[in-house]
Amino acid sequence: MRLAVFDLDGTLIDSLPDLADSVNSLLRGYGLTEQDDGSVRGMIGDGVAVLVQRALARCGDAAAGIDRAEATKRFMEIYGPRATERSRLFPGVKDALTCMRDEGWRLAVCTNKPVAAAHNILDTFGLSDLLAAVGGGDSFATRKPDPGHLLGTIRMAGGDVSRSVMTGDHANDIRAASGAGARSVFAEWGYGVQAFAEGASACAACMADVPVIAARLVPAVS
Repeated sequence: MRLAVFDLDGTLIDSLPDLADSVNSLLRGYGLTEQDDGSVRGMIGDGVAVLVQRALARCGDAAAGIDRAEATKRFMEIYGPRATERSRLFPGVKDALTCMRDEGWRLAVCTNKPVAAAHNILDTFGLSDLLAAVGGGDSFATRKPDPGHLLGTIRMAGGDVSRSVMTGDHANDIRAASGAGARSVFAEWGYGVQAFAEGASACAACMADVPVIAARLVPAVS
């Protein structure tokens, strides 16, 4: 059995519009300066708490006295109900996942996003039925780039790391795969910069390329 594991934000889902709107709603609530989409894009990839911390840090001394844990709670209250208002699947995602499933791959998601939010998004976009497991940022004691997060997701999906491929747009995805001993594909269409591809087994320009690349990295056993 071959297992294909995917990051969520910036890989399967273009979630930047809703994340940026939610960040700015949070900042407005504190009377702080809003951030443009480009700035928020660079904050994504390390989970909600880090996203909020980075957004507040961009506001300098004006945000110094704000409790980060309380701000993270507020952010989730804002983001949760609107997480799929303007977010969209990246082109070719559902077709590529369906193709891989039909070719015998088992599929999973490994994301630093809280698992409840991840399930909500995957349900909304009709991807849940294609997946064997979803490992969220709060599913294990560790999260990406710690390989334990990916290894836990692989176990949840009933896979074996030697027959697994991790696809993602962030350095965290590539580092988690390297540390776990899995192959990896850097998603060039996502939010990451090209430097994040360092150490990847391969790069893909679009989601449609992933089934072919993954099959090359982990060939089927006849």
